[in-house]
Amino acid sequence: MNFELDRVFIEEEFRGSRIARTVLEHLPAGVPVDYVGDGRAAARPDSSHPDPFAAGKRRLILMRRRSPFLMACPAASSEFACCGYLVLTLASNCPMDCSYCFLQDYVADNPGFQVYANYADAFGELEALSARAPGRHFRVGTGELADSLAFDRLTGLSLELVDFFARQTGLTLELKTKTDEIDNLLTVDPRGCAIVSWTLSPPAVFASSEHRTAPPAARIEAARRLSEAGYGVAFHLDPVIAYAGAERDYLELLDHLFAAVAARRISFISIGGLRLTPGLRAAARRRHPRDPMLTGEEVLAADGRYRTFTPLRARLLRTVANRIRRQSAQIPVYLCMESAAMSERIFGVRPPAPANLCEILGARR
Repeated sequence: MNFELDRVFIEEEFRGSRIARTVLEHLPAGVPVDYVGDGRAAARPDSSHPDPFAAGKRRLILMRRRSPFLMACPAASSEFACCGYLVLTLASNCPMDCSYCFLQDYVADNPGFQVYANYADAFGELEALSARAPGRHFRVGTGELADSLAFDRLTGLSLELVDFFARQTGLTLELKTKTDEIDNLLTVDPRGCAIVSWTLSPPAVFASSEHRTAPPAARIEAARRLSEAGYGVAFHLDPVIAYAGAERDYLELLDHLFAAVAARRISFISIGGLRLTPGLRAAARRRHPRDPMLTGEEVLAADGRYRTFTPLRARLLRTVANRIRRQSAQIPVYLCMESAAMSERIFGVRPPAPANLCEILGARR
């Protein structure tokens, strides 16, 4: 993947840092670089641009993170069946532009693509977490507010992350992506500490909604190569979108996946229906008015999100889950951002407690 940048900003305190040197070494010729005292100004929206959010994606800012790196997944609440996932925020925003992406609402006031140059502080937070909970196992991901690998060719952060997690006990790294940027990962031995996961959608959803991402076949091929190199691989069929022909398309997608990647190599698969807060729904339809995937039969659910009509959503989720189970009963499958009642409706049992599910999903292979 080659993402175009209009400008790079580097906070002065990181002028000579390793990450700044790496970025400048790999930056395409002709991209202007500015050194600033405080990168937060560069991250704000450009009100003169017709699409400030899109413009923000094209400004890379190396800056200090001024709040903790480690947090609970935003999905963690009493409303949903939670998987116990922890988020390590090393960057914010994404150079890709999926029409359904929550970031276009969540970081609308702060859309510059930020990479946090003081990421070594995150390692200290992780060590403190392990020390506070000896004997516990935590699955920690970097793909919540930014794709984990989109700019890895530029930053090389995955190399340091895999090396750090390989030296820990009780911590598993999850790198979540919609790219096929795996060249750096293929140069290091994960030593059982790292899972790379891909959001997967059928070609119809990719073509209409997942702009500047790698095609589904390329993501699956990248997963095959990494699984053979010793990485755990996982998949997020999320959001599952209801449209004419969706059941057929999702089943064909799963057939393609299982033909390429052995079931025994798959760490887990998550499934979740399309959901849009009113703010996200308005932003998505404004920015992507021609995307048919944003015009389905949605109702405002009790959690304040627009969701596919419940019987239709449940049927589609059940179809996907049953296909996975028929392939292998050993692959852990769970619902993301769905209620415990929906999980029981799909699987016939109540979901495990978050801590127990986290242990299952983060188990080293």
